[in-house]
Amino acid sequence: MSRVAVLFTGGTISMVVDPAAGGKVPTLDGAAILARAPGIEHIADLVPIDLGRTPASHFSFAKLFEIAGEIRRCQTDPSVDGVVVVQGTDVIEETAFLWDLVLDGQVPVIVTGAMRAASDPNDDGPDNLRNAVRCAASPALRGAGVQVVLDATINPADGVTKTHAGALDAFQCLDTGPLGRVADGRVILERTRGSRRSLATDHAAAGVLLLTAHVAMDGALLDAAAALQPPGIVVEATGAGNTSAALVEAAGRAIEQGIVVVLTTRCPAGAASAAYAFPGGGATWIRAGALLAGHLSGPKARIALALGLGAGLDRAALTELLADPPGWGPVIGRAPVPPVSGAD
Repeated sequence: MSRVAVLFTGGTISMVVDPAAGGKVPTLDGAAILARAPGIEHIADLVPIDLGRTPASHFSFAKLFEIAGEIRRCQTDPSVDGVVVVQGTDVIEETAFLWDLVLDGQVPVIVTGAMRAASDPNDDGPDNLRNAVRCAASPALRGAGVQVVLDATINPADGVTKTHAGALDAFQCLDTGPLGRVADGRVILERTRGSRRSLATDHAAAGVLLLTAHVAMDGALLDAAAALQPPGIVVEATGAGNTSAALVEAAGRAIEQGIVVVLTTRCPAGAASAAYAFPGGGATWIRAGALLAGHLSGPKARIALALGLGAGLDRAALTELLADPPGWGPVIGRAPVPPVSGAD
């Protein structure tokens, strides 16, 4: 039987309604969460590790690197075949991506949680946890980086997005589709992941900001952000990378101050590009000195930029880190793909 380390950090999966508090609060420890998933002990030999009961929205970079260190320790333990991280879903797309960047072990790392609290009727936590353990124990996912597994769907950390505040199927890879799924207790891969970004660091630059462009937006907000002297600013532009002319002019002023500016799209799928050359179009952002973020969302681009700056990368290296890896590509109108591998 495979051996899987399960790191518990809190989140909705650990929460129950507290009448005094007026809502859901972290309550259950790892043992209590496991006890609510009958049969999980038959999937793998489990090594539970409690790392607190922290709402995911409270995570700091320091805490994420601390968890990364614990994951790495488990990956280097020859008796461990896989690692599961249990956390809140609010920022899974960011935390999983950070770990995907800094971890390079072959041992599978699966991040999971729940959309419904333990005290909710028909909560999804037990099924998600069982499926995450199945994936962590699967040889098919060795070397595939960090995956997010909820609602029986396997999504790579660099492409997954939380698309809904409360739906069970909230986590999706909108550009590529999922890597695979769990069906009838089997891990089934529908495609290979391919290349991924990697960065050896245990430090993130503090103060990297994220701004979203909107209609009738001038450059005042970006100027105010630049006045804080952050090391970097990520701008989620409209459409394929377009904003008002005033906003790109403000970006140019920030770049002249030495602030790294990264351009992505506020759309849930797709990427910013140099396709449009009118004032404020993506091409004018690039001419002003902004870097493109490939198909990374705004929150993920901020993670990559903060870690890249923390690692002391120069402009060329930051450009390479932010760009889509070689062979990475969106799938539009994706047809079903026959399974290419599977394991119990």
